Amino acid sequence: MTILVTGAAGFIGMAVADRLLSEGRAVFGIDNMNDYYPVSLKRDRIAALHQRHGGLFTFAELDFADMDALQAALHDHPVDAIIHLGAQAGVRYSLINPHAYVRSNLAGHVNMLEVARERRVRHLVYASSSSVYGGNDTLPFRVEDRADHPVSLYAATKRADELMSETYAHLFRIPMTGLRFFTVYGPWGRPDMAMWIFTSKILSGQPIPVFNHGRMQRDFTYIDDIVSGVIGCLDHAPEDDGAAKAGGSRSPHRLYNIGNNRPEELMHLISVLEEACGRKAEIDFQPMQPGDVPATFADISAIAQDIGFAPTTGIEVGVPRFVDWYRAYHD
Repeated sequence: MTILVTGAAGFIGMAVADRLLSEGRAVFGIDNMNDYYPVSLKRDRIAALHQRHGGLFTFAELDFADMDALQAALHDHPVDAIIHLGAQAGVRYSLINPHAYVRSNLAGHVNMLEVARERRVRHLVYASSSSVYGGNDTLPFRVEDRADHPVSLYAATKRADELMSETYAHLFRIPMTGLRFFTVYGPWGRPDMAMWIFTSKILSGQPIPVFNHGRMQRDFTYIDDIVSGVIGCLDHAPEDDGAAKAGGSRSPHRLYNIGNNRPEELMHLISVLEEACGRKAEIDFQPMQPGDVPATFADISAIAQDIGFAPTTGIEVGVPRFVDWYRAYHD
Protein backbone atom coordinates (compact mmCIF):
# COMPACT_ATOMS: atom_id res chain seq x y z
CA MET A 1 0.00 0.00 0.00
CA THR A 2 1.03 3.56 -0.72
CA ILE A 3 1.21 6.70 1.38
CA LEU A 4 -0.16 9.77 -0.39
CA VAL A 5 1.89 12.92 0.32
CA THR A 6 0.45 16.21 -0.89
CA GLY A 7 2.79 19.15 -1.36
CA ALA A 8 5.57 16.65 -2.15
CA ALA A 9 7.55 19.31 -4.03
CA GLY A 10 7.39 21.61 -1.02
CA PHE A 11 9.93 21.93 1.76
CA ILE A 12 8.32 19.74 4.44
CA GLY A 13 6.63 17.47 1.88
CA MET A 14 9.91 16.57 0.22
CA ALA A 15 11.60 15.86 3.55
CA VAL A 16 8.74 13.66 4.78
CA ALA A 17 8.61 11.74 1.49
CA ASP A 18 12.39 11.25 1.59
CA ARG A 19 12.25 9.72 5.09
CA LEU A 20 9.32 7.45 4.20
CA LEU A 21 11.06 6.26 1.04
CA SER A 22 14.30 5.67 2.95
CA GLU A 23 12.28 3.36 5.20
CA GLY A 24 11.13 1.40 2.14
CA ARG A 25 7.59 2.78 2.04
CA ALA A 26 6.05 3.59 -1.33
CA VAL A 27 5.04 7.24 -1.75
CA PHE A 28 2.67 8.82 -4.25
CA GLY A 29 3.43 12.53 -4.25
CA ILE A 30 1.31 15.30 -5.71
CA ASP A 31 1.94 19.02 -6.08
CA ASN A 32 0.57 21.73 -8.34
CA MET A 33 4.05 23.31 -8.74
CA ASN A 34 2.68 26.86 -8.49
CA ASP A 35 4.98 29.86 -8.83
CA TYR A 36 4.54 31.33 -5.33
CA TYR A 37 8.32 30.88 -5.21
CA PRO A 38 10.67 29.63 -7.99
CA VAL A 39 9.35 26.43 -9.55
CA SER A 40 12.95 25.41 -10.30
CA LEU A 41 13.49 24.68 -6.59
CA LYS A 42 10.39 22.49 -6.49
CA ARG A 43 11.51 20.59 -9.58
CA ASP A 44 14.95 20.09 -8.05
CA ARG A 45 13.34 18.60 -4.94
CA ILE A 46 11.30 16.14 -7.01
CA ALA A 47 14.36 15.25 -9.10
CA ALA A 48 16.31 14.52 -5.93
CA LEU A 49 13.58 12.17 -4.70
CA HIS A 50 13.50 10.30 -8.02
CA GLN A 51 17.29 10.05 -8.06
CA ARG A 52 17.52 8.73 -4.50
CA HIS A 53 14.58 6.33 -4.53
CA GLY A 54 13.76 5.34 -8.10
CA GLY A 55 10.50 3.53 -8.70
CA LEU A 56 9.44 3.57 -5.06
CA PHE A 57 8.45 7.22 -5.61
CA THR A 58 5.61 8.21 -7.94
CA PHE A 59 4.82 11.85 -8.67
CA ALA A 60 1.90 13.59 -10.36
CA GLU A 61 1.74 17.31 -11.07
CA LEU A 62 -1.83 18.32 -10.27
CA ASP A 63 -3.93 20.68 -8.19
CA PHE A 64 -5.72 18.79 -5.40
CA ALA A 65 -8.33 21.57 -5.39
CA ASP A 66 -9.45 20.03 -8.72
CA MET A 67 -11.40 16.98 -7.53
CA ASP A 68 -11.76 15.42 -10.99
CA ALA A 69 -8.01 15.60 -11.63
CA LEU A 70 -7.29 14.25 -8.16
CA GLN A 71 -9.63 11.29 -8.57
CA ALA A 72 -8.24 10.48 -12.00
CA ALA A 73 -4.64 10.53 -10.76
CA LEU A 74 -5.44 8.26 -7.80
CA HIS A 75 -7.66 5.84 -9.73
CA ASP A 76 -5.10 3.03 -10.03
CA HIS A 77 -3.27 3.73 -6.76
CA PRO A 78 -4.46 2.11 -3.51
CA VAL A 79 -3.83 4.60 -0.70
CA ASP A 80 -3.18 3.34 2.82
CA ALA A 81 -2.71 6.70 4.54
CA ILE A 82 -2.47 10.40 3.69
CA ILE A 83 0.00 13.05 4.80
CA HIS A 84 -1.62 16.26 3.61
CA LEU A 85 1.03 18.99 3.60
CA GLY A 86 0.05 20.85 0.44
CA ALA A 87 -1.36 24.35 0.94
CA GLN A 88 -0.98 27.93 -0.15
CA ALA A 89 1.64 29.08 2.32
CA GLY A 90 2.65 32.49 3.60
CA VAL A 91 1.05 34.98 5.97
CA ARG A 92 1.84 38.18 4.05
CA TYR A 93 0.89 36.80 0.62
CA SER A 94 -2.63 36.14 1.95
CA LEU A 95 -3.13 39.92 2.08
CA ILE A 96 -2.38 40.09 -1.66
CA ASN A 97 -3.99 36.99 -3.14
CA PRO A 98 -6.74 35.74 -0.80
CA HIS A 99 -8.45 33.57 -3.42
CA ALA A 100 -5.39 31.31 -3.68
CA TYR A 101 -5.89 30.44 0.00
CA VAL A 102 -9.61 29.82 -0.39
CA ARG A 103 -8.99 27.44 -3.31
CA SER A 104 -6.06 25.47 -1.90
CA ASN A 105 -6.54 25.60 1.85
CA LEU A 106 -10.33 25.36 1.99
CA ALA A 107 -11.65 23.67 -1.16
CA GLY A 108 -8.47 21.60 -1.47
CA HIS A 109 -8.65 20.45 2.14
CA VAL A 110 -12.25 19.33 1.73
CA ASN A 111 -11.17 17.32 -1.32
CA MET A 112 -8.55 15.51 0.75
CA LEU A 113 -11.12 14.81 3.46
CA GLU A 114 -13.36 13.30 0.80
CA VAL A 115 -10.52 11.13 -0.52
CA ALA A 116 -9.88 9.94 3.03
CA ARG A 117 -13.57 9.13 3.48
CA GLU A 118 -13.94 7.31 0.16
CA ARG A 119 -10.73 5.31 0.58
CA ARG A 120 -11.27 4.62 4.29
CA VAL A 121 -7.62 5.39 4.96
CA ARG A 122 -6.13 4.26 8.26
CA HIS A 123 -4.97 7.78 9.11
CA LEU A 124 -4.96 11.33 7.68
CA VAL A 125 -2.20 13.57 9.04
CA TYR A 126 -2.54 17.19 7.91
CA ALA A 127 -0.65 20.46 8.27
CA SER A 128 -2.03 23.22 10.39
CA SER A 129 0.03 26.17 11.65
CA SER A 130 1.10 28.02 14.78
CA SER A 131 -0.51 31.06 13.15
CA VAL A 132 -3.94 29.82 14.33
CA TYR A 133 -3.08 31.24 17.77
CA GLY A 134 -3.34 34.72 16.29
CA GLY A 135 -3.28 37.47 18.88
CA ASN A 136 -2.86 35.12 21.88
CA ASP A 137 -0.38 36.71 24.28
CA THR A 138 -0.01 33.84 26.75
CA LEU A 139 3.16 31.82 26.15
CA PRO A 140 3.77 29.01 25.46
CA PHE A 141 0.90 28.34 23.06
CA ARG A 142 -1.09 25.28 24.17
CA VAL A 143 -3.44 23.22 22.02
CA GLU A 144 -6.12 23.91 24.67
CA ASP A 145 -5.87 27.69 24.07
CA ARG A 146 -8.59 29.59 22.20
CA ALA A 147 -7.77 29.87 18.52
CA ASP A 148 -10.60 31.97 17.15
CA HIS A 149 -8.90 35.35 16.71
CA PRO A 150 -6.70 34.91 13.62
CA VAL A 151 -4.71 37.93 12.43
CA SER A 152 -4.28 36.76 8.81
CA LEU A 153 -6.43 34.98 6.23
CA TYR A 154 -3.80 32.22 6.08
CA ALA A 155 -4.33 31.58 9.80
CA ALA A 156 -8.11 31.63 9.36
CA THR A 157 -7.96 28.98 6.62
CA LYS A 158 -5.76 26.74 8.75
CA ARG A 159 -8.14 27.00 11.69
CA ALA A 160 -11.03 26.25 9.33
CA ASP A 161 -9.17 23.12 8.18
CA GLU A 162 -9.03 21.94 11.79
CA LEU A 163 -12.76 22.49 12.25
CA MET A 164 -13.68 20.73 9.00
CA SER A 165 -11.43 17.81 9.98
CA GLU A 166 -13.21 17.57 13.33
CA THR A 167 -16.53 17.33 11.52
CA TYR A 168 -15.33 14.53 9.23
CA ALA A 169 -13.76 12.65 12.13
CA HIS A 170 -17.06 12.90 14.01
CA LEU A 171 -19.33 11.94 11.11
CA PHE A 172 -17.20 9.30 9.40
CA ARG A 173 -14.86 8.19 12.23
CA ILE A 174 -11.74 8.83 10.13
CA PRO A 175 -8.59 8.92 12.31
CA MET A 176 -6.95 12.32 11.85
CA THR A 177 -4.09 14.31 13.32
CA GLY A 178 -3.60 18.04 12.74
CA LEU A 179 -0.09 19.43 13.29
CA ARG A 180 0.47 23.08 14.16
CA PHE A 181 3.95 23.68 12.76
CA PHE A 182 6.26 26.27 14.32
CA THR A 183 8.76 28.07 11.99
CA VAL A 184 10.38 25.14 10.19
CA TYR A 185 13.82 25.59 8.61
CA GLY A 186 16.66 23.52 7.18
CA PRO A 187 18.10 22.23 3.87
CA TRP A 188 15.75 22.58 0.88
CA GLY A 189 13.85 25.29 2.80
CA ARG A 190 11.53 27.96 1.39
CA PRO A 191 12.89 31.17 -0.18
CA ASP A 192 10.11 33.27 1.41
CA MET A 193 11.18 32.33 4.95
CA ALA A 194 13.47 34.45 7.12
CA MET A 195 16.27 31.88 7.25
CA TRP A 196 16.66 31.85 3.46
CA ILE A 197 16.16 35.60 3.04
CA PHE A 198 18.69 36.49 5.75
CA THR A 199 21.28 34.00 4.47
CA SER A 200 20.93 35.22 0.90
CA LYS A 201 21.29 38.86 1.83
CA ILE A 202 24.14 38.38 4.31
CA LEU A 203 26.18 36.41 1.77
CA SER A 204 25.53 39.01 -0.96
CA GLY A 205 26.20 42.01 1.29
CA GLN A 206 22.65 43.36 1.17
CA PRO A 207 20.73 44.72 4.17
CA ILE A 208 18.32 42.28 5.83
CA PRO A 209 14.81 43.44 6.79
CA VAL A 210 14.21 42.94 10.52
CA PHE A 211 10.60 43.57 11.53
CA ASN A 212 9.27 45.00 14.79
CA HIS A 213 12.73 46.55 15.18
CA GLY A 214 14.14 43.13 16.11
CA ARG A 215 11.78 42.55 19.04
CA MET A 216 10.66 39.15 17.78
CA GLN A 217 10.85 35.58 19.06
CA ARG A 218 10.35 32.43 17.05
CA ASP A 219 10.27 28.75 17.95
CA PHE A 220 12.64 27.72 15.13
CA THR A 221 12.26 23.99 14.44
CA TYR A 222 14.75 21.99 12.38
CA ILE A 223 13.34 19.94 9.51
CA ASP A 224 14.67 16.56 10.72
CA ASP A 225 12.84 17.00 14.03
CA ILE A 226 9.66 17.94 12.19
CA VAL A 227 9.85 14.85 9.97
CA SER A 228 10.33 12.58 12.99
CA GLY A 229 7.21 14.10 14.53
CA VAL A 230 5.11 13.79 11.37
CA ILE A 231 5.98 10.14 10.80
CA GLY A 232 5.67 9.33 14.49
CA CYS A 233 2.13 10.68 14.37
CA LEU A 234 1.36 8.80 11.15
CA ASP A 235 2.28 5.51 12.80
CA HIS A 236 0.19 6.18 15.94
CA ALA A 237 -3.33 7.03 14.79
CA PRO A 238 -5.79 8.28 17.44
CA GLU A 239 -8.17 5.68 18.82
CA ASP A 240 -11.92 5.92 18.30
CA ASP A 241 -12.59 5.27 21.98
CA GLY A 242 -14.61 8.29 23.05
CA ALA A 243 -11.79 9.61 25.23
CA ALA A 244 -10.75 13.25 25.02
CA LYS A 245 -7.77 13.78 22.70
CA ALA A 246 -5.21 16.58 22.50
CA GLY A 247 -7.21 19.60 21.37
CA GLY A 248 -10.39 18.40 23.11
CA SER A 249 -12.03 16.12 20.53
CA ARG A 250 -13.78 12.91 21.56
CA SER A 251 -13.78 11.76 17.96
CA PRO A 252 -10.64 10.10 16.50
CA HIS A 253 -9.09 13.52 15.88
CA ARG A 254 -6.27 15.24 17.74
CA LEU A 255 -4.31 18.47 17.42
CA TYR A 256 -0.64 18.84 18.31
CA ASN A 257 1.87 21.65 18.44
CA ILE A 258 5.07 20.54 16.74
CA GLY A 259 7.96 22.88 17.50
CA ASN A 260 11.34 23.07 19.15
CA ASN A 261 9.84 24.17 22.51
CA ARG A 262 12.56 26.82 22.71
CA PRO A 263 11.84 30.32 21.35
CA GLU A 264 14.86 32.26 20.10
CA GLU A 265 15.33 36.00 19.98
CA LEU A 266 15.51 37.12 16.36
CA MET A 267 18.71 39.07 16.97
CA HIS A 268 20.35 35.93 18.42
CA LEU A 269 19.37 34.00 15.29
CA ILE A 270 21.03 36.70 13.21
CA SER A 271 24.24 36.42 15.21
CA VAL A 272 24.29 32.64 14.67
CA LEU A 273 23.73 33.22 10.95
CA GLU A 274 26.55 35.77 10.84
CA GLU A 275 28.95 33.24 12.31
CA ALA A 276 27.81 30.50 9.91
CA CYS A 277 28.08 32.84 6.91
CA GLY A 278 31.42 34.29 8.02
CA ARG A 279 30.34 37.91 7.68
CA LYS A 280 28.34 40.57 9.50
CA ALA A 281 24.78 41.44 8.58
CA GLU A 282 23.68 44.92 7.59
CA ILE A 283 20.36 45.34 9.38
CA ASP A 284 17.37 47.34 8.15
CA PHE A 285 15.02 47.69 11.12
CA GLN A 286 11.36 47.95 10.11
CA PRO A 287 7.99 48.11 11.93
CA MET A 288 5.76 45.09 12.52
CA GLN A 289 4.15 43.75 9.35
CA PRO A 290 0.36 43.28 9.06
CA GLY A 291 -0.68 39.74 9.96
CA ASP A 292 2.54 39.02 11.88
CA VAL A 293 2.91 38.24 15.59
CA PRO A 294 5.78 39.20 17.93
CA ALA A 295 6.41 35.75 19.42
CA THR A 296 5.73 32.04 18.99
CA PHE A 297 6.47 29.33 21.53
CA ALA A 298 5.15 25.76 21.33
CA ASP A 299 3.97 23.77 24.30
CA ILE A 300 4.75 20.26 22.98
CA SER A 301 3.73 18.32 26.08
CA ALA A 302 0.81 16.57 24.32
CA ILE A 303 2.80 15.21 21.36
CA ALA A 304 5.71 14.36 23.67
CA GLN A 305 3.45 12.34 25.94
CA ASP A 306 1.51 10.58 23.18
CA ILE A 307 4.23 9.67 20.68
CA GLY A 308 7.49 10.53 22.43
CA PHE A 309 8.31 13.55 20.25
CA ALA A 310 11.55 15.16 21.46
CA PRO A 311 13.31 17.71 19.20
CA THR A 312 17.10 17.57 19.42
CA THR A 313 18.41 20.24 17.05
CA GLY A 314 19.01 23.79 18.28
CA ILE A 315 19.80 26.68 15.97
CA GLU A 316 23.51 26.48 16.82
CA VAL A 317 23.53 23.15 14.95
CA GLY A 318 20.68 23.60 12.48
CA VAL A 319 21.60 27.03 11.12
CA PRO A 320 25.13 26.06 9.96
CA ARG A 321 23.65 22.97 8.29
CA PHE A 322 21.23 25.18 6.37
CA VAL A 323 23.96 27.65 5.37
CA ASP A 324 26.18 24.79 4.16
CA TRP A 325 23.32 23.41 2.06
CA TYR A 326 22.47 26.87 0.72
CA ARG A 327 26.05 27.43 -0.46
CA ALA A 328 26.25 24.01 -2.08
CA TYR A 329 22.88 24.37 -3.81
CA HIS A 330 23.71 27.75 -5.29
CA ASP A 331 27.21 26.75 -6.27
